[in-house]
Amino acid sequence: MAIKLFVGSLPWAIDDQGLEDLFKEFGTVASAKVIMDRESGRSKGFGFVEFDDDEAAKAAMNKLNGTDIQGRTIVVSEARPLEPRPPRRDFDRR
Repeated sequence: MAIKLFVGSLPWAIDDQGLEDLFKEFGTVASAKVIMDRESGRSKGFGFVEFDDDEAAKAAMNKLNGTDIQGRTIVVSEARPLEPRPPRRDFDRR
């Protein structure tokens, strides 16, 4: 079963490939995604990395959490499932 990691406080310049490169020394990375702002197209400063191997994910989390990457101290933890949100209100602006 795949484990997904949350990676926060990423440097703004890091992209999906850079995120994958950071984690691939611990094992095969199934996916690596930096979350981008829809409107500006810039990084939101966090992303997700998924490993197929649980031990590789735990090793990466233990080794990289709190490390300095390009001047920023990153946070690495196990990702939590997305919680349901209430429906958004549509404001009529006539």
